[in-house]
Amino acid sequence: MKKHFFTWLCISLTAVAFSQKLPAPDSLGNAIPDFSYCGYRACNEPIPTVDVKIVIPAVQGDATPYFRDAIRKLSLLPVNANGFRGAILLRGGDYKVDGNIRIDASGIVLRGSGVDVTRLIATGRDRRNLIDIAGYGNPITQGDSVRIADSYVPVGAMTFTVDNNNNIKVGDKILITRPSTKEWIAALGTAHFGGGLTSLGWKAGEQNISWDRTVVAVSGNKITIDAPITTALDRKFGAAFILRYQWAERIENVGVENLTIVSECDANNPKDEAHSWIAVNVSKAQDVWVRNVDFRHFASSAVFIQQTVKRVTVENCRSYAPVSELGGGRRNIFFTMGEQCLFQRLYSEYGYHDFATGFLASLNAFVQCTAYLPYSYSGGIDSWSSGILFDIVNIDGNALRLTNLGADQHGAGWNLANSVTWQCSPSRLECYAPPTAMNWTFGAWSEFHGDGYWTESNNHIEPRSLFYAQLAKRLGTKYSDRSHLLPINTSATSSPTVAQAQELAKASTAPAITLEQWIEKVRAENPINIDDKNAEQITNARPLLNQRRKFPIEIKNGILQHNGKTLTGRTHHITWWSGSDKPLYLKRTASPHLTRFVPGRDGTGLTDNIDSVVVWMKKNNIVAIEHNYGLWYDRRRDDHERIRRMTGDVWTPFYEQPFARSGQGAAYDGLSKYDLTKYNTWYWDRLKKFADLADREGLVLLHNNYFQHNIIEAGAHWADSPWRSANNINNTDFPEPPPYAGDKRIFQAELFYDINHPVRRELHRNYIRQCLNNFKDNTSVVQLISAEYTGPLHFVEFWLDVISEWQKETGIDPLIALSTTKDVQDAILADPVRSKVVDIIDIQYWFYRSDGSAYAPEGGQNLAPRQHARVNKPGQPSYQSVLRAVKEYRDKYPDKAVIYSADG
Repeated sequence: MKKHFFTWLCISLTAVAFSQKLPAPDSLGNAIPDFSYCGYRACNEPIPTVDVKIVIPAVQGDATPYFRDAIRKLSLLPVNANGFRGAILLRGGDYKVDGNIRIDASGIVLRGSGVDVTRLIATGRDRRNLIDIAGYGNPITQGDSVRIADSYVPVGAMTFTVDNNNNIKVGDKILITRPSTKEWIAALGTAHFGGGLTSLGWKAGEQNISWDRTVVAVSGNKITIDAPITTALDRKFGAAFILRYQWAERIENVGVENLTIVSECDANNPKDEAHSWIAVNVSKAQDVWVRNVDFRHFASSAVFIQQTVKRVTVENCRSYAPVSELGGGRRNIFFTMGEQCLFQRLYSEYGYHDFATGFLASLNAFVQCTAYLPYSYSGGIDSWSSGILFDIVNIDGNALRLTNLGADQHGAGWNLANSVTWQCSPSRLECYAPPTAMNWTFGAWSEFHGDGYWTESNNHIEPRSLFYAQLAKRLGTKYSDRSHLLPINTSATSSPTVAQAQELAKASTAPAITLEQWIEKVRAENPINIDDKNAEQITNARPLLNQRRKFPIEIKNGILQHNGKTLTGRTHHITWWSGSDKPLYLKRTASPHLTRFVPGRDGTGLTDNIDSVVVWMKKNNIVAIEHNYGLWYDRRRDDHERIRRMTGDVWTPFYEQPFARSGQGAAYDGLSKYDLTKYNTWYWDRLKKFADLADREGLVLLHNNYFQHNIIEAGAHWADSPWRSANNINNTDFPEPPPYAGDKRIFQAELFYDINHPVRRELHRNYIRQCLNNFKDNTSVVQLISAEYTGPLHFVEFWLDVISEWQKETGIDPLIALSTTKDVQDAILADPVRSKVVDIIDIQYWFYRSDGSAYAPEGGQNLAPRQHARVNKPGQPSYQSVLRAVKEYRDKYPDKAVIYSADG
C-alpha cells in the first residue's frame, strides 16, 4: 500500500506541473483533449474480477457446443448490482474451436486459468472471427435533432449550448454529429488528390463525425457531457446537432482474459490465409476488456473494435507470429474504429499496422506499446481519427504517422487530427498540422518530419505518461496506481560522478528489460483469481439442431420447380468491380453479395451475412442470384491503371478470386502470386453455404464458371487476373509483358480459350471440375460457362465434355445452362451428344428486334458484348419478339427450360 501511495503521490505531483508543459489553449479555446476518459468505464474504476459461475473442463474434439451452452446458461441469469452475470472458467489444456464463440449478452467474462496454462485454438480453414463480443440492433433515435447554438465549440470541450433544451435530461444518451460540408473539405484540401481526377476526393456528407456521449449536467440550454469532443464544432463549416437515442440491445460489461488464443494455420506457408483472421472482434458493445492474453498466428487482428463500440480496455497483451500476406486488411494487430478505447502495455511483432485507428475513430489512447519490426506504420490508417494519444509508443523499425495520406485507402486524406505523441520512439515520426486542427509531439526520439507542434525532441520529459498524469489529475485520490510503467532506473546524465559511472557500467552488462518481459512481470504480480468453488461444470453439450428438410430443384416439362412449385422471381447480379467500405456508400449504393470480403466487418457492402442475403431475396421476390468472381481483387485497380503496385496495401472490399495465393513471389497487386492448382477455400465455402440454403428455400445460384471481362477490352482487366503469367506460379505461358493494343486495350481471349495448350488445358479442366465438385450435393446451382461469354464454339464444347466426363465418373447430373451467342448455342443444341448435357437454354447475348430481325453477333470474334453492340446497333426487343425467341426454343427443345435475360 505504501508503494502504491508513493507512486500515486509522485504522479499526482507531476500532474500538477505537467499542464505547464502543454501549450495553452489557442485563441479559439482549442486544447489537448483529456485522454483519461478512455478505457473500461472511462477509467473511473479498475477492471473487476468477476466470480466464476461455470467451468468448462478440457474436452476432446470441437469445444464450440460447450461454449455455446455455457454462454446460453449465463445469459439466462440476472445481472448483479455491478452489472455482471458471472465468469466462464477454462481449465488447463487446449480447447479446439471449429466454430465461433459469440458472447451476445451483458455481464459475461471468458477466463482462462493462465496464459501459459489455457490455449484456445481456432481450427479449420475459414476466416471467421474466433470470439465475437457483439450486441444487436442499432441506436434508436428519439425526437427531433437539436442544433448546437455556439458559433464555435473548441477541441477538448465538454460543455456547449443548444438552440432549445427540448427536455434534455441528465443521463440521456446523445449522438453529437458534426457535418462534413464542402466548405470544410475545401479548407482541408481533400476534395482532390491529384491526376486531375476527383473520384477519390472527399464528398460532402462522407466524413460526418459523431460522438456517443451521456449528458451529465443541464443548466438551461447549456449541456455538459461525460467526455470531450475531439474536433471543433465550427458554425462556418455547418451547424452541428445532437440526437437522443436508446440502444437496449447493445451489451456491456464483457471481458476476455488470462489465456492464449491461437489460429491454426499451414506451417508450410508463412502467408497462409485459410485460417481464422481475428481473435477478438467487438461490436455493438460498451465497457469491455481484453487483458492478459497472448495471440498467435491471426491473419488480421488480435483485437478489432468496431465503430459501434466505446469504452474498451485492452491491456497486458502480446501478439506473436501473424500468418498472412503482407498487405491491406492484414496484421492490423490492435485496431480501433470506436471511441474511448485504451490500449496499454501491448507488444506486437511482425505486424503491418500494429497500433492503428480507422475511419473517424475518436478519443482513443495507446499507452506503453511496442511494435517489433513491423512491415508498415502505426497511426491512423483511414480518414480523420481525432483525439488519439500515442504515449510511450515504440515502433521499432517503422513509422508513426500523423499526416495526410492523400489518395491512399480510397482517399483517406488526413489520417489524424488533434492528436498527441508523448515520449514515443518510432523509427520515423510524421507530425503534420491539418488545416483547422493541430497535432502535437512531445519528447520524441525519431527521424522527424512535419509542421505540427514539436517540443523537447530528443529528450525525456516529465511526467513519464501523459495519460496517467491526466487520470491522476482528474480522479485525485480515487486514482490508484494502475499505470504499471516500465521503470527507467538509470541516469542519463552526461557528467556522472566516478561512483555513478561505476554503477552505470555495472548495470550495462545486462540487457535492458523489454516491454514484452515487463508485461509478463505485471501479469505475475497481479494474478487473476481462478477460484471456482460453487461453479457449475459443463460436461455435456447439446448437439446442433438438424436443418429443415430440403427439396430438390428439378426440371419438369421444361419448367424449373422446387417442392412442386414453379420457380418465379427476379435475378440479382452481384457487384464485381467497384465498391467502398465508407458509411455513405454502404448506406446508398451497396447491394448483397456472396464472396465479397472485408476483414472483421459484416453487413451489406462488407462481408455479407449469407443468411441475411437469403432473407433479403425472399423479401424482394428475387429467386436467383447470378454470381461470377470479381474483375479484380483490389479496389486500387478500380482506377483502371495497368501498373504494378508498389506494395500489397490493397483496399477493401475485396472481391475474392476462386484460386488460392501461393505465398510465393509478388503478383501485380503486391500480394503473393496465385496457384491455379489450389483453390480459395473461403470463396468456395461461401458459395456452398448459399447453395445449401438455396436448396432449402427454393432459390437458385446461377454460377458462372468464368468471367470473360478479364481477358478483353481494357488492359487493366488483365492486369491482376490470376491467369496472367505474371500473377501465378503455374507457367500459363501468356505473353509477358502483355501486348496491350495501343498500349491500353487487351485481346487475350484467343489464347485464353486455346484448349490445345497443355498447361492451360489441364488447369481449365481441373477448375471446371472444382466448379462441379463444390456443389455435388446441391440441386439449386445452375452452372453457366461465363458471364459475358462471346467466346468460341470449341471452348464451349470442351467445357461440356469435361462436365460429361465428371457426370459419368460421379453419377451426378447437375443443372447446366447454355449461355452463349446464338450461333454457338444453335451449334451445341444441334450436337446430338453435347446437347444432352444441357438442361437450360439461357437467351442472353442475342435477341429478336421488334421489327423481326435478329441481333445475333457471332461468337469467337474477340469482342465483348458491349463492343459488339457498338459495331452493330442492337435495336430494341419487344414483348412479342421475346415471346418469339422463347417459344422457338421451347417448341424445339421441350425437355429443356428456357430463361431469357436482357439489359433493362
